Amino acid sequence: MKIVMPGGTGQVGRVLERAFTAAGHDVVVLTRRPSGPGQVYWDGETPGPWTDAVDGSDVVVNLAGRSVNCRYTPANLRAMMHSRVRSTRAVGEAVAAAARPPRVWLQMSTATVYAHRFDAAHDEATGVLGGQEPGVPGYWSYSVDIGTAWERALEEAPTPRTRKVALRSAMVMSPDRGGVFDVLSRLARTGLGGPVAGGAQYVSWVHETDFVRAAGFLIDREDLSGPVNVAAPAPLPQRAFMRELRAAWGVPVGLPATRWMAEIGAFVLRSDTELLLKSRRVVPGRLLDAGFTFDRPAWPGAAADLVRRSRARARGRAA
Repeated sequence: MKIVMPGGTGQVGRVLERAFTAAGHDVVVLTRRPSGPGQVYWDGETPGPWTDAVDGSDVVVNLAGRSVNCRYTPANLRAMMHSRVRSTRAVGEAVAAAARPPRVWLQMSTATVYAHRFDAAHDEATGVLGGQEPGVPGYWSYSVDIGTAWERALEEAPTPRTRKVALRSAMVMSPDRGGVFDVLSRLARTGLGGPVAGGAQYVSWVHETDFVRAAGFLIDREDLSGPVNVAAPAPLPQRAFMRELRAAWGVPVGLPATRWMAEIGAFVLRSDTELLLKSRRVVPGRLLDAGFTFDRPAWPGAAADLVRRSRARARGRAA
């Protein structure tokens, strides 16, 4: 297959590109900074010569959007919104204009569209979209607005010959440097990976192997379209999540952090506490109903595998 990946140079893009290339597929990455074979320039906003890559392709996987690993200032939130919506509209224009459009368009979305809650899990049928929760920072609702606008841009694209799937993805865990697992591991290994603000907030995650397998599953299943939660079936409270990660690294203790300590830490790391404090209890209802099985359904085994591979990569770099 020919697979085109706009915005495919980030962590998730690298995960998918490795897997698709290893499986023998022809992968084209659209990026603002092409640096090698298989990469094509695009500006993320307007049609251009890059649309030739879309025409005649089999699959488009759009991952474009400004990283959420930043301070949630008004300017950064606007940049997140604009980069996601404009790139999705540009991809939609390319697909709509193609003489031979791709048969499926997988569009990255986010599990953040769901409400901050502790009492029940969100699946696609019964999950509650966020934005109206009491007692949370007001700007959290803008993150939900970003996710819903992202999906709306996908829905509004006039692409009748192309099936469209919105990947409401949890955090994708891979041993890549700079990825979310790498950041959390550094906290755990330095003794800072304890409960944050009590640690009752749920963490939804998915192992890179299952993310890749879910993408392949959704490419093949012509009966699946619309929003699909891509998350392991066993989200767990943050305190348990970090306890299992520390255990995988062999670190017995993690210092707890209050909310104000988390604010300071996020400021130093130029990130935002929403990523630590929002309870994301998301389950993959549609995938499970369709018969998808997870290779790494539980966090202890997934964490152990990721730590083992992280150590192997570190040994390889040191050699």
